[in-house]
Formats: sequence, C-alpha cells, structure tokens
Amino acid sequence: MVTGGVSGRGAVDAHDRPYKDVSFWLEDAGDLDPRPPLEGDIDVDVAILGAGYTGLWAAYYLQELDPSLRIAIIEKEIAGYGPSGRNGGWCNSSMIGVSASELGRRYGKEATQRMFKVLRDTVDEIGAVAQREGIDINWRKAGVLRVAVGEAEVPSLHSRWEALKELGLDDGCYLLDEAETKKRIAVNGAKGSVFDPHVAFHQPAKLVRGLARVVEARGARIYEQTEVLDVVTGSSAKFRTDRGDVRARTLVLAGEAYMTSLRGWRRKILPVYSLIALTEPLTDEQWERVGWENGECFSSHSLSVDYLSKTHDGRIVFGGRGAPYRFGSKVAPEFDRHEQTHDLLRSRLKSWFPQISEVRFTHAWGGPLAVTRDWMPSFIDDPAAGVVALYGYAGQGVAPSNLAGRMIAQSITGQKDSELFSLPLAKHKARSWEPEPFRWIGVRYVQSALAKLDRRSAATGRPPTGKSLAERLSRH
Repeated sequence: MVTGGVSGRGAVDAHDRPYKDVSFWLEDAGDLDPRPPLEGDIDVDVAILGAGYTGLWAAYYLQELDPSLRIAIIEKEIAGYGPSGRNGGWCNSSMIGVSASELGRRYGKEATQRMFKVLRDTVDEIGAVAQREGIDINWRKAGVLRVAVGEAEVPSLHSRWEALKELGLDDGCYLLDEAETKKRIAVNGAKGSVFDPHVAFHQPAKLVRGLARVVEARGARIYEQTEVLDVVTGSSAKFRTDRGDVRARTLVLAGEAYMTSLRGWRRKILPVYSLIALTEPLTDEQWERVGWENGECFSSHSLSVDYLSKTHDGRIVFGGRGAPYRFGSKVAPEFDRHEQTHDLLRSRLKSWFPQISEVRFTHAWGGPLAVTRDWMPSFIDDPAAGVVALYGYAGQGVAPSNLAGRMIAQSITGQKDSELFSLPLAKHKARSWEPEPFRWIGVRYVQSALAKLDRRSAATGRPPTGKSLAERLSRH
C-alpha cells in the first residue's frame, strides 16, 4: 500500500478521521473535509500518487505547460496529510538533502553554485506563486540564523562559514559574534551564528491546501481517501487502487516515506521521523525577553538535527529528530508521536530560553520523511516504464519539491533541454539501503551514537572529532 498521506487509524472510518489532530498547521488551515474518492476505472494523461507539495507542484506546472492534459491526483487521506502539512515551516535553500560543502565535494564548485542559485531562486518562486494565486501562507522571508549553542559547536559554525565563502555562496550571508547573535535572539549559551537571508517561513498546510484548490480549479481531479495498492509500469501503466484502476501515459510517484510499502521501494528510501513541539502564543512581554524581532528561522549546529520557527501567531515551533527507526522501514500513524523525543524538545527549548521557562506547550506532532542512502534526492525519468519521480528530500523538501515539480512537468512535456536538467539533482540516483536486519542495526546505532556525542559535547564543551564511525556514516 502506498499513499501520499499516513495510512489508516485502526477501526476509525476514513470519513471520520480527525484530520485537525494531525498537526497545528492543519488545524489552522481551514476546511479539511475530504474530496470524493475515486469511483471506478478512469483514463488520464498523467496520474500522480500523493497530494503533497511534489505532486501538486507537478500538476501546477504541467497545467502551465500544457493546459490540455488530463491530470488525476490520488491521495490516501487528504491533501497535505503528509510532510507538506506537518513540517517546521522552513522554506530552505541552504541544503538539498546534503549540505553545500558535501555537494561541492561530490560535484565541484561550479555545479554547486548553479544548484544553490536555483534553490535560492526557488524560494522566491514559491513566495511569488502564493502571491499570484492568492494563497495566504503567512510568508516571511527573514532568513535563518545557524547558532553555535555552546563552545562545542563553534568549530562547526566556522566550518560552515568557511565553506560558504570557499564555494562563493556567501552572498548576503554574514558571521555574527556572541553579542551580535544574542542581540538578534537571546539564546542561552549562544557563541555566535551565521546568518543566511535565503530562507523563508511559511504556514505549510495553507500552502499545500491552497495549491490543491488552484490545480483543481484549473481542471485537475483530486481523489482523496483513495488508496493506491500497486503500481503497474510499462505500456499499460496504471495505479491499482482500492476503488478502481487509474490508467495513464505517465505515472508520477510523489509519496515520499509512504512509498516504503510499495513493491520494490522498501530499500530505496529510509523513513526517519521528525517531531515537533509547539508553544502557546507568547505575550509581548515574553517576546521582549526573547528578542527574535526579525523572525528568522533558527537552528543549532548539533549532530541531532533541530529547527525552530516563530509562527505567524506568535508561538515557537521546535522540531528535531530522535524517534527510533522501525524495523523493515515500517511507517504507521502510532509512530507520529514519541513522548521521549517530544519531552526532549520541550526541555531543550526551556534550557535555551530560560527567561520564558513558564511558557506552556499546546501541540505535539510528527511524521516520517524520506532519506536516500546518500542523503541526496534521487530522480527517476523512465519513459519506457511510464514513470517520473523525484524523492528523498531528507526533511529539506519545501523548496526542492517546487523544483521537482518543474522538472517533472518539463520531463513529461518533452522540455528536457531546460537548465534544470543540467543540475546535479537531475543526474542523481542513490543506491539502495542495506537489507534487514543490517539496516535496522546500522540506523539504530547511528541514531544512538549521535545523540550520545551531542550529550557529551554539551557536558564537556569539546566538539565531536568528525572521525567517529557514526559521524562518518551520517555525513551529509
């Protein structure tokens, strides 16, 4: 079974699922009533699995390039039920699964510059489309602060800054010392930061739900609460669903981590759970204690990923990794919350901002994201099989999914002479993950070892060496 959203919730009837409980973003996004499901077999030009960012951007740009195309989007739950309606609100141009320095190591300086110029332009493209289509996504392009929290993170801070300069990607970026950083955001233990202006905050569910309305108004059909059971490729390409077959000239696979249940996909991507804790709205007096007047996105330099945003209604979103990998790349709704990790996020926020230790938390959620074996998204463009896909964003998919939508649309409409197809992303195909039980042993080891290294660094002030097995295995 493959979906663009999370699989079912036990015995709860599909039409009674509490979609507002999935994330604060969906709760805040307005009407979530499901669209009608598929009723019997249909024939279309393009069939898309998943009504998330990738699938909807692909439909949007296909409609721009060829308005005559018959497009069907098949979604197990509702549009935005997956990562597109759950992420941390970052529209980020500073990573493409892998960092700029890692991309430079793999592809060289010139290709890296082209890749990141396109990513930075893509951030602006998303904001422009939202404005043009009248989608209010609470857009705020205020950049990001990458803060060294504690002495142990200072080497990583300077390494990031030197890489930006060496690769010629420091346009608009600058290095802030401890005092300058704390003037921007009063983080306990901050030792300095790198500011990057090419990042924006948005309300993710408003974007994905708005895109769904736009492509639907242009003629695409979105079939919700329709489960794809199998994918048939070749001259008779189709999705087999629980409500009928969707036959198409081209199939677009845009299900991210949920595609691990698809035949032949279990080792292509690794589902990693990212979790979020959300505070109540802070008072004006509390915000005075914190600072953060510009509303930048914010993260530390820890090995265990974290990401923070200031929401449009004055809350703090704190997201991070830590939930354990499940044997066999299993994805299930009961894994969307992991109390130990949520408690860690809540306690870390209060340790970073002790001046607002009284703040309450109102929401907690999470969900799986897709990681390829080398952390960089893979592109499938196989006309003989009738399949196009770009997948494996490793939690950095908001901007790359728009780029993916344009690449998919250009591929389907025969415009492969576009500059996008000269980018490293268009040529990349990651190898498969190891079979079980080796996958489970390796991933659990890395998760545990990185968390241990972060705890040791915080306690001693000594940075990780970068030479440990866990660091080498997870380098990206």
